[in-house]
Parts: sequence; structure tokens; C-alpha cells
Amino acid sequence: MEVHSSLVNKKMTVVATGDSFITRNLPYSATSSCSEISKILKKSEVRFTNLEVTLHNTEGYPSAFSGGTWAMASPSVLEDLQKFGFNMFSWANNHTMDYSHGGLIATKKNLDEQNLTHAGVGENLAEASSPKYLETSSGRVALVSATSTFHDSWIAGEQRPDMIGRPGVNPLRYDTTYYITKEEMKQLKEIEKGTYINAERNLAIKEGFETEAAEDAFILGPFKFKENQYKKTVTTPNSSDIKRLKKSVDEAYRQSDAVIVSIHTHEMKNENKELPPQFLEIAAKAAIDSGADAVVSHGPHILRGIEIYQQKPIFYSLGNFIFHNETITKLPEDFYEKYNLNLTHNVADALDERSHKNTKGLGINPKVWESVIAEWDILDGKVTAINLHPIVLGFELPRHRKGWPQRAKDRSEEILKNLQELSKPYGTIIHIENGIGVIRLNNN
Repeated sequence: MEVHSSLVNKKMTVVATGDSFITRNLPYSATSSCSEISKILKKSEVRFTNLEVTLHNTEGYPSAFSGGTWAMASPSVLEDLQKFGFNMFSWANNHTMDYSHGGLIATKKNLDEQNLTHAGVGENLAEASSPKYLETSSGRVALVSATSTFHDSWIAGEQRPDMIGRPGVNPLRYDTTYYITKEEMKQLKEIEKGTYINAERNLAIKEGFETEAAEDAFILGPFKFKENQYKKTVTTPNSSDIKRLKKSVDEAYRQSDAVIVSIHTHEMKNENKELPPQFLEIAAKAAIDSGADAVVSHGPHILRGIEIYQQKPIFYSLGNFIFHNETITKLPEDFYEKYNLNLTHNVADALDERSHKNTKGLGINPKVWESVIAEWDILDGKVTAINLHPIVLGFELPRHRKGWPQRAKDRSEEILKNLQELSKPYGTIIHIENGIGVIRLNNN
């Protein structure tokens, strides 16, 4: 792929973080660490984060499904994110529709009023999937954003000449096939016969509302199985979604000097959250083949490995940058009902019940509360050395105070060594130099 001509003999600097799940305003006591972090961010012209909350004052009805916690914050937190220096946001994720279409429209309004570059969500599929642009002194940067983690009803709808579209996210769906032995397949078919699990599907096929599965596949409920000598699970990106993603990246490549692709993914390989799913690896490479300069993923709230593909970085998860999921101030009845609580209970009761009084969940996993800020240059249209700045988010603090980023200092080497191990399977070498991770790219 040809070099973007306008970046020849020019350097563009980019910095990216993972999730900003922000529900509190920056306190005075955190301003010193904010200043230290913002110095890292503001060295770059392009400063990216994933916004993982809706921004409004109960302007949308709670959705029947949430991303785990109904995430709503005051629009004023945008000012705090800008204090850190962010000027580019993805917000296609599993919380985008926590407050249905009203929450989405209100969030979009608040982002637009601040004149911020944001992508991945819109009032129809064309808007949600289209590139959004940031103008910098070194050139124009495009952002394309999608999510693989969402409820089906959250997908943005396509516009038609005779019908408006539907607000929602730019989806990256995926297909899963479970390969099992011949004997296991026989047992599955016996189970299906005796339980009528497929009764509704079989009727839908007869009445023309559903299509037959491929001849070599067997459907059991929502799952697809095929025979194989060995058991395995294979995930692949949905063909129409990957086609749309590639088309958006190709447009962005022709309309800008650099392209960043953001993909929000909670899915994992087998039962290991530290390993990205196969479909994400395929989609990320397809994005770079289509013209992306970097793929930034996030979602599992922990770090994942880094792959260098075609001399371009794929960050399979940059973990958390800000994480305030336990300082939300309001929750719908659905949350209380799930934990057998009633109208006499409050938010603190609900969060205590979910975490078994802070003895289980994300709050007690130290890896959730450490991450890196990724920084790189694009010189002559090529990505050069990547710097990884370790951060911590106050794991040891009570839940109402933890979640703000600060330099890792004493834990830098431990965080970077973990990232070294996660990146080894991709052949990525991370050097540790003065508490910073460095990836050197051979662009000769």
C-alpha cells in the first residue's frame, strides 16, 4: 500500500489508552497525578480514549439490557477528560445503549457541543460506521470504531429512501463454530430429538422465517456444531460487518494522513480473558490491510498482547485508563431485581451485593487496575518506535476513591514484564528502559 504522500518528511505523534469508564469529576487531590499523566498525553497531537459511559442526566429510559452496569455520568466529565488532553473518542461499546436511544442521542449531543471527534455510534448505520476526522498541525487523522460486544437490538439500522435508520452502534458480529467428534455429534442429535430444543427453529424454517443450516453443520439452540477429529472452537468475523469495516477504513485511508481503528471486544479465547478471540485477530489484520495505521482494542478491562503486523501495531487490549464502574449514582430496578433487592435498597446495597461486599469481581483483580498508555510516531507514513507508559489506578483504595490513573513507578517493571509475556506469541519484543516499554520497528 502506498505511503500517504502528505506525511513524507513529516512526523505525527499519537497516544492511545483503553477504556475511560468515568463517573466522577476529577478531585483536587488527583490533580497532581492528572498533571503528570496529561504531560504524557499532551506530547502527542492525537490523543485517543474509549468513552465507556453514557453522558446525560437521565435523558434516556434504562434499556432492558445493560453492559453489566447501567453506565451514566454527568456530561461535565467531558471537561475532565479534556483536562487529561483527549481529543479523539470511540464510544461503540457494550454501554452505548444502557439508556436506550434517548441516552445515545443525549451523549452524542454533549460530545458534539464540545466539538470532539467521536466515532462508532450514530443515528443510523451510515453515521455509526463512517470515519470521523481530527485536524492536526501534521495532518488529518481518521477514526473508525466498532464493537463486537452488544445486544442485537443495539445495532444501528441502515437508512433507506423510504424509511429512516435506527440509532445504535457500528457492529462487528462474529460466527462461532464448535467442532466435536463423530460420537459427540451423535449424542447431540439424540439430545435434540428428546428435548425438542430446535422446535421453534424447525417451525420457522418450514414457514420461511429461518434458513437451513449448511449441510455439514448441526444447529442446537443458538449453537452451531460440525464434526471433526479433534474438539475446537473457531470464531470468524461476520462477513457483512467485516466488509463494511474494510470499506470505511479504505475511505478513511484515501481521505486522511493516518487512520486509527478502534474495536471494543469483551470476548476471549477459550476461558482466558488475557487472550483475544480469533475473530478479533482476523478483523484487526483486515483493517490494517485496508489502510489502518494502528488498531486499538479495549473491553476486557485488562491488558492483552501487542502484535506488529505489516509494521503496524495491533493493541489487543489497552485495559483501563479510568475505571469508576462502582461510583455510579443511579441504577434501574432491573439491577436491584437481579440481586433480589427491593425498593428499600440503594446503590451502595446493590454494589455490595454484586461484589459480595468487595470479595469478588473486577474490584479484587489487581490486573484490572494496571495498564499502559501507548505512544507512537508516524514518520514518512510509517509507524516508528512505540513507547508504553505503565499506569496504576489505585487497586488498594476504597471503591469510591479508586480508578484515577497515575504513573506506576514501583510497579512499572512488573506490568511491562506481564505485557512482554502476553506479546511473545506474536513475536513482539518489548524492551524495558527506564520504566518504559519500547517496541522498535524495522521500517527499512
